[in-house]
Amino acid sequence: MEYQRALSSSISRKSLDISGIYPPICTPYNHDESITFDKLEYNMKKWNQIPFKGYVVQGSNAEWCFQSWDERVQVVRETARLAAPGRVIMAGSGCESTRDTIRMCKDMSEAGAHALLVVNPFYFKDNMTSDALVAHFTAVADHSPLPIVMYNVPRNTGVDIPVDAVVKLAQHHNIIGIKDSGGDITRIASIVFATASSDFQVLAGSAGFLLAAYNVGCVGGICALANVLGEETCRLADLAQSNDLKAAMDLQLRLVGPNSCVTKRFGVPGLKTSMEWFGYYGGPPRSPLQSLSDNQVQAIKSEFQKSFFL
Repeated sequence: MEYQRALSSSISRKSLDISGIYPPICTPYNHDESITFDKLEYNMKKWNQIPFKGYVVQGSNAEWCFQSWDERVQVVRETARLAAPGRVIMAGSGCESTRDTIRMCKDMSEAGAHALLVVNPFYFKDNMTSDALVAHFTAVADHSPLPIVMYNVPRNTGVDIPVDAVVKLAQHHNIIGIKDSGGDITRIASIVFATASSDFQVLAGSAGFLLAAYNVGCVGGICALANVLGEETCRLADLAQSNDLKAAMDLQLRLVGPNSCVTKRFGVPGLKTSMEWFGYYGGPPRSPLQSLSDNQVQAIKSEFQKSFFL
């Protein structure tokens, strides 16, 4: 923990390199839906053996929207304590109001984070114009003690942060990047191109388009599939930056089916189910999410088998 705090204190805004692969880690629950920190430690010991750049804590796969304020902060604190030395802790800090987001950023900083992943407000989505989002992220970045990584996940929020807003916000000294989970490679390429002079880092939000994202200038990925196939996701990142295009393409194609199962097809319950097959603790989701039916479990297993991971 002291090492992690020292890393935080040495970070001066845009100097933080966030390139690489991050699993957006799941929150392990007991069957009574309480958080089981011993299982978090169990999973972290295994993840610490994989060459991740760091961990995203309280991203979408953590089910943060079902947690209390204190739970969100406590999971970050424990993950920072358990992480291998040198791993970047990126903490999900988005809230619906600007003032709560600022307060959460400060609490996550004290819990041991090094960077903050901030999803856009979305409840009043029709009012989340480019101007409103620029005002929100600017205020958050102005007051945050740590660098901000914006989080664009339109499938969950119903809001696609406009490219013009991203480009404007990329000029802020305390906004260092964006995780884009939309899967629109043209949009991602446009952001990379338009922010090239702003020392701005773009991360792919899924292993399903990781190779394409690297090919248009992304520096890494925050990938749900890395919870399960961490070595393989890191391997794809390495291949994407090598001259072995065929090996990169072959691995990318094998990852597409399993990735789809643990993201848009079956979501967090699918991810947690598949974790169990690879020696991790997945456990149940927190309600209202429901565990999968036997038929759904078999559908996921079939995709992993077809891709030769099981």
